Amino acid sequence: MNTANKNHLNILDLPNEILLIICKELNMVDVLYSIVDVNERFNQLILDHLYIRHLNMTTMTIRSVFDRIYSIDDQVLSRICKQILPRIRHQVNQLTVAPYSMDRLLTLNYSQLYSLSLVDFQEKILLQYLKGNSILCNLLSEQITHLCIDMEVKTVMPPLSKTLSEIFILILSLCKRLVYLNFCSSSRYRLMAVHIFKPSTTNCTSSTLTTLNINVDNFADCLYLLDGRLNCLSTLIIRILKISPVISKIKNTKELPKLKSFSLTSVYPIMAYDNLIIPLLRRMINLEELILFLSVIRFDSTYIDGIQLQDEVLIYMPRLKKFTFSIDTRLFNNNIKIDLRSNEEIQRSFIGRVNGQIGSDVQTIVMKNAGICHVYSLPYQFEDFCHLNNSFQGGMFHKVQCLIMTDETYSFEHYFFQVISQDFPFLKELYIVNCQPQKDKQHSSTLIRFPYLLLLSLVMAHMDYVEEFLFDKNIHLPRLLNLFIKYEPLAIVTNNFTNDAARATCGKLKCLEISEPFVCPENFHQYFPLLL
Repeated sequence: MNTANKNHLNILDLPNEILLIICKELNMVDVLYSIVDVNERFNQLILDHLYIRHLNMTTMTIRSVFDRIYSIDDQVLSRICKQILPRIRHQVNQLTVAPYSMDRLLTLNYSQLYSLSLVDFQEKILLQYLKGNSILCNLLSEQITHLCIDMEVKTVMPPLSKTLSEIFILILSLCKRLVYLNFCSSSRYRLMAVHIFKPSTTNCTSSTLTTLNINVDNFADCLYLLDGRLNCLSTLIIRILKISPVISKIKNTKELPKLKSFSLTSVYPIMAYDNLIIPLLRRMINLEELILFLSVIRFDSTYIDGIQLQDEVLIYMPRLKKFTFSIDTRLFNNNIKIDLRSNEEIQRSFIGRVNGQIGSDVQTIVMKNAGICHVYSLPYQFEDFCHLNNSFQGGMFHKVQCLIMTDETYSFEHYFFQVISQDFPFLKELYIVNCQPQKDKQHSSTLIRFPYLLLLSLVMAHMDYVEEFLFDKNIHLPRLLNLFIKYEPLAIVTNNFTNDAARATCGKLKCLEISEPFVCPENFHQYFPLLL
């Protein structure tokens, strides 16, 4: 390193290891366009197999949480395709492409390519490619073993589409060597559910697929995927929108001896846990890893605890090595009187039955003979944490990005949000469901910060929480982009969009979703200058 003048350090003075770390933090398109052919040292560094073996030819701009734009300047794309790709194409193992660059990138032969990610495609356009692009079809048929499909999503919950189902079935028939498929599950902001539409065994099969990551509409779709049509499947990661009793010819009884790893997430609360989920899990006799993220509603019953998990599920999995879970039970005992377990009793129920540390939060509503119990393995491994209430015991939840806070009985006070900001330091989405007014509105002088929060929902929150979060003197939200709220509390708290106390927070919003029709007052757009 040149140490003649340490006050004028040049990037060329850095060792290759540091330069490579820097490049890996930058967008690959920018690196290829700007650095290749600057000098021989950069060429050796950037064009090395270890760097370009995973070639990501996408550039993303985040406008708001659910509005992400993929594009590359045509001049940049042209230079990379003409001058750089021909030199590195035989070193590329993994390729990520978007619609705008698809045709130009796939004209080359990537002899070592085995993994392909198709990003931000509209359904009809991707279907046309799968039916009419011979280069893509040959690539999928002859080379690709790992495939990731990511569709363009502009709404929180996209509607079901027969086109998406057709794409899924077509991929299974085209990809003769496919062992891994991530279908519309690559990002939490771009999830799309597939409805299998009762396919015949002949047109929805694969004899090579071992790992599938997918979102489906209902429980019957899950049963279809496990009915033997994917006869080599050993790992299934599945999110199900609706887990409810369904009319299906497939019986939920046949053993699944080839399944080694199973991850199940219920998007909405389940009322058929005992009738559907438990029988499904008991079929997995050789399972080695089980991941459950469930929200269960029960009537005239008890909380799901360690004893129930052991006796009803785990005892049927003698080879299970790893069990990761987050299960919350909401009880409504209208017809019988049951003494609900305390948090201490819930903790004891796991001793000697489930390995590892267990977290639990219990809130019993004695007057209603109801309650909520949340049990979870620690350290907490999920990106979502649902139905957090005032019974929360605390802890560190570094992986959680989305938190739903709900309490029908007690208000959320200012100090509690301070605890939340510390225990969930990387939170990106926060949903507050609480109609109880705050008791202590004399907030402490301590400023609460949610430094990574992008989305805040106050649609089902008392007006006090609107003031709590929008007034910058209470809570600082430097990255907030999306706000979901009702018009009346927003207008009142901002004093018809004139109050300076909320101007700093509202002024940075790029997406404001108001749940009812309203007429914009004269100064509305001045108060929200960045709305798209």
